[in-house]
Amino acid sequence: MPNKPKAFDIVRAHIEERILDGSLDIGDTLAAERELATEFGVSRGAVREAIRALEAQGVVESSVGAGAAGGTRIIRARTRALTRLLRLHVALAGGRLREVVELRVALERSSATLAAASVTPEALETMRTLLAKMRGEGVDIETFNRLDTDFHVAIARAADNTLVTDLTIAVRESLRAPILVAEQGLSSGEYADFRGMLCEQHEGIFAALEAGDGEDAAQRIETHIRAAYSALPAMKTAPE
Repeated sequence: MPNKPKAFDIVRAHIEERILDGSLDIGDTLAAERELATEFGVSRGAVREAIRALEAQGVVESSVGAGAAGGTRIIRARTRALTRLLRLHVALAGGRLREVVELRVALERSSATLAAASVTPEALETMRTLLAKMRGEGVDIETFNRLDTDFHVAIARAADNTLVTDLTIAVRESLRAPILVAEQGLSSGEYADFRGMLCEQHEGIFAALEAGDGEDAAQRIETHIRAAYSALPAMKTAPE
């Protein structure tokens, strides 16, 4: 016989179903905890556990307060939830990290192609500022890693496709820590060369985006990702 579902799973599944069938949408407020417990015949503790699970998935947000200020609302926080999930998978990936890298290549090629067709002057200015900071004197490894991530995130946001953007950001953010650890394993001379290579490649990607050349931007970003992983000895599963 199949295992009987846990009480909180019953509540979570019903709320998810209502989101999927359109009964609940972004901004809608769920019924009060007591009402949900009565509706599903479960304890209030089970309702709270279901809400916590949905918060972890990035689909609800709870706030304390009376009236309209309080309660649990449907939200859209896919990037945060996906990043949390992918960070755990990357940490446990072992020899399968190569698969995550290949996913990153596919997503960032798509982001670059879309961004080249829709990038705004404001987005270009954001990227230009990040590039200047990456070239700055006295930028330590951790700061450069953050700026590097922010540059790729800026391209993803410029793609003007929410799903591609969310997935791209989640994958890049999930790889931030292992990339940083690998960079910290380089000698000072190796890191200087590595940083110079990345800056030059970033500037080439930016030039392609500024010119509106999606094909060139996509090829440059793939070359950049593969070259970066190949240059980091600690990331043994980087694609060749």
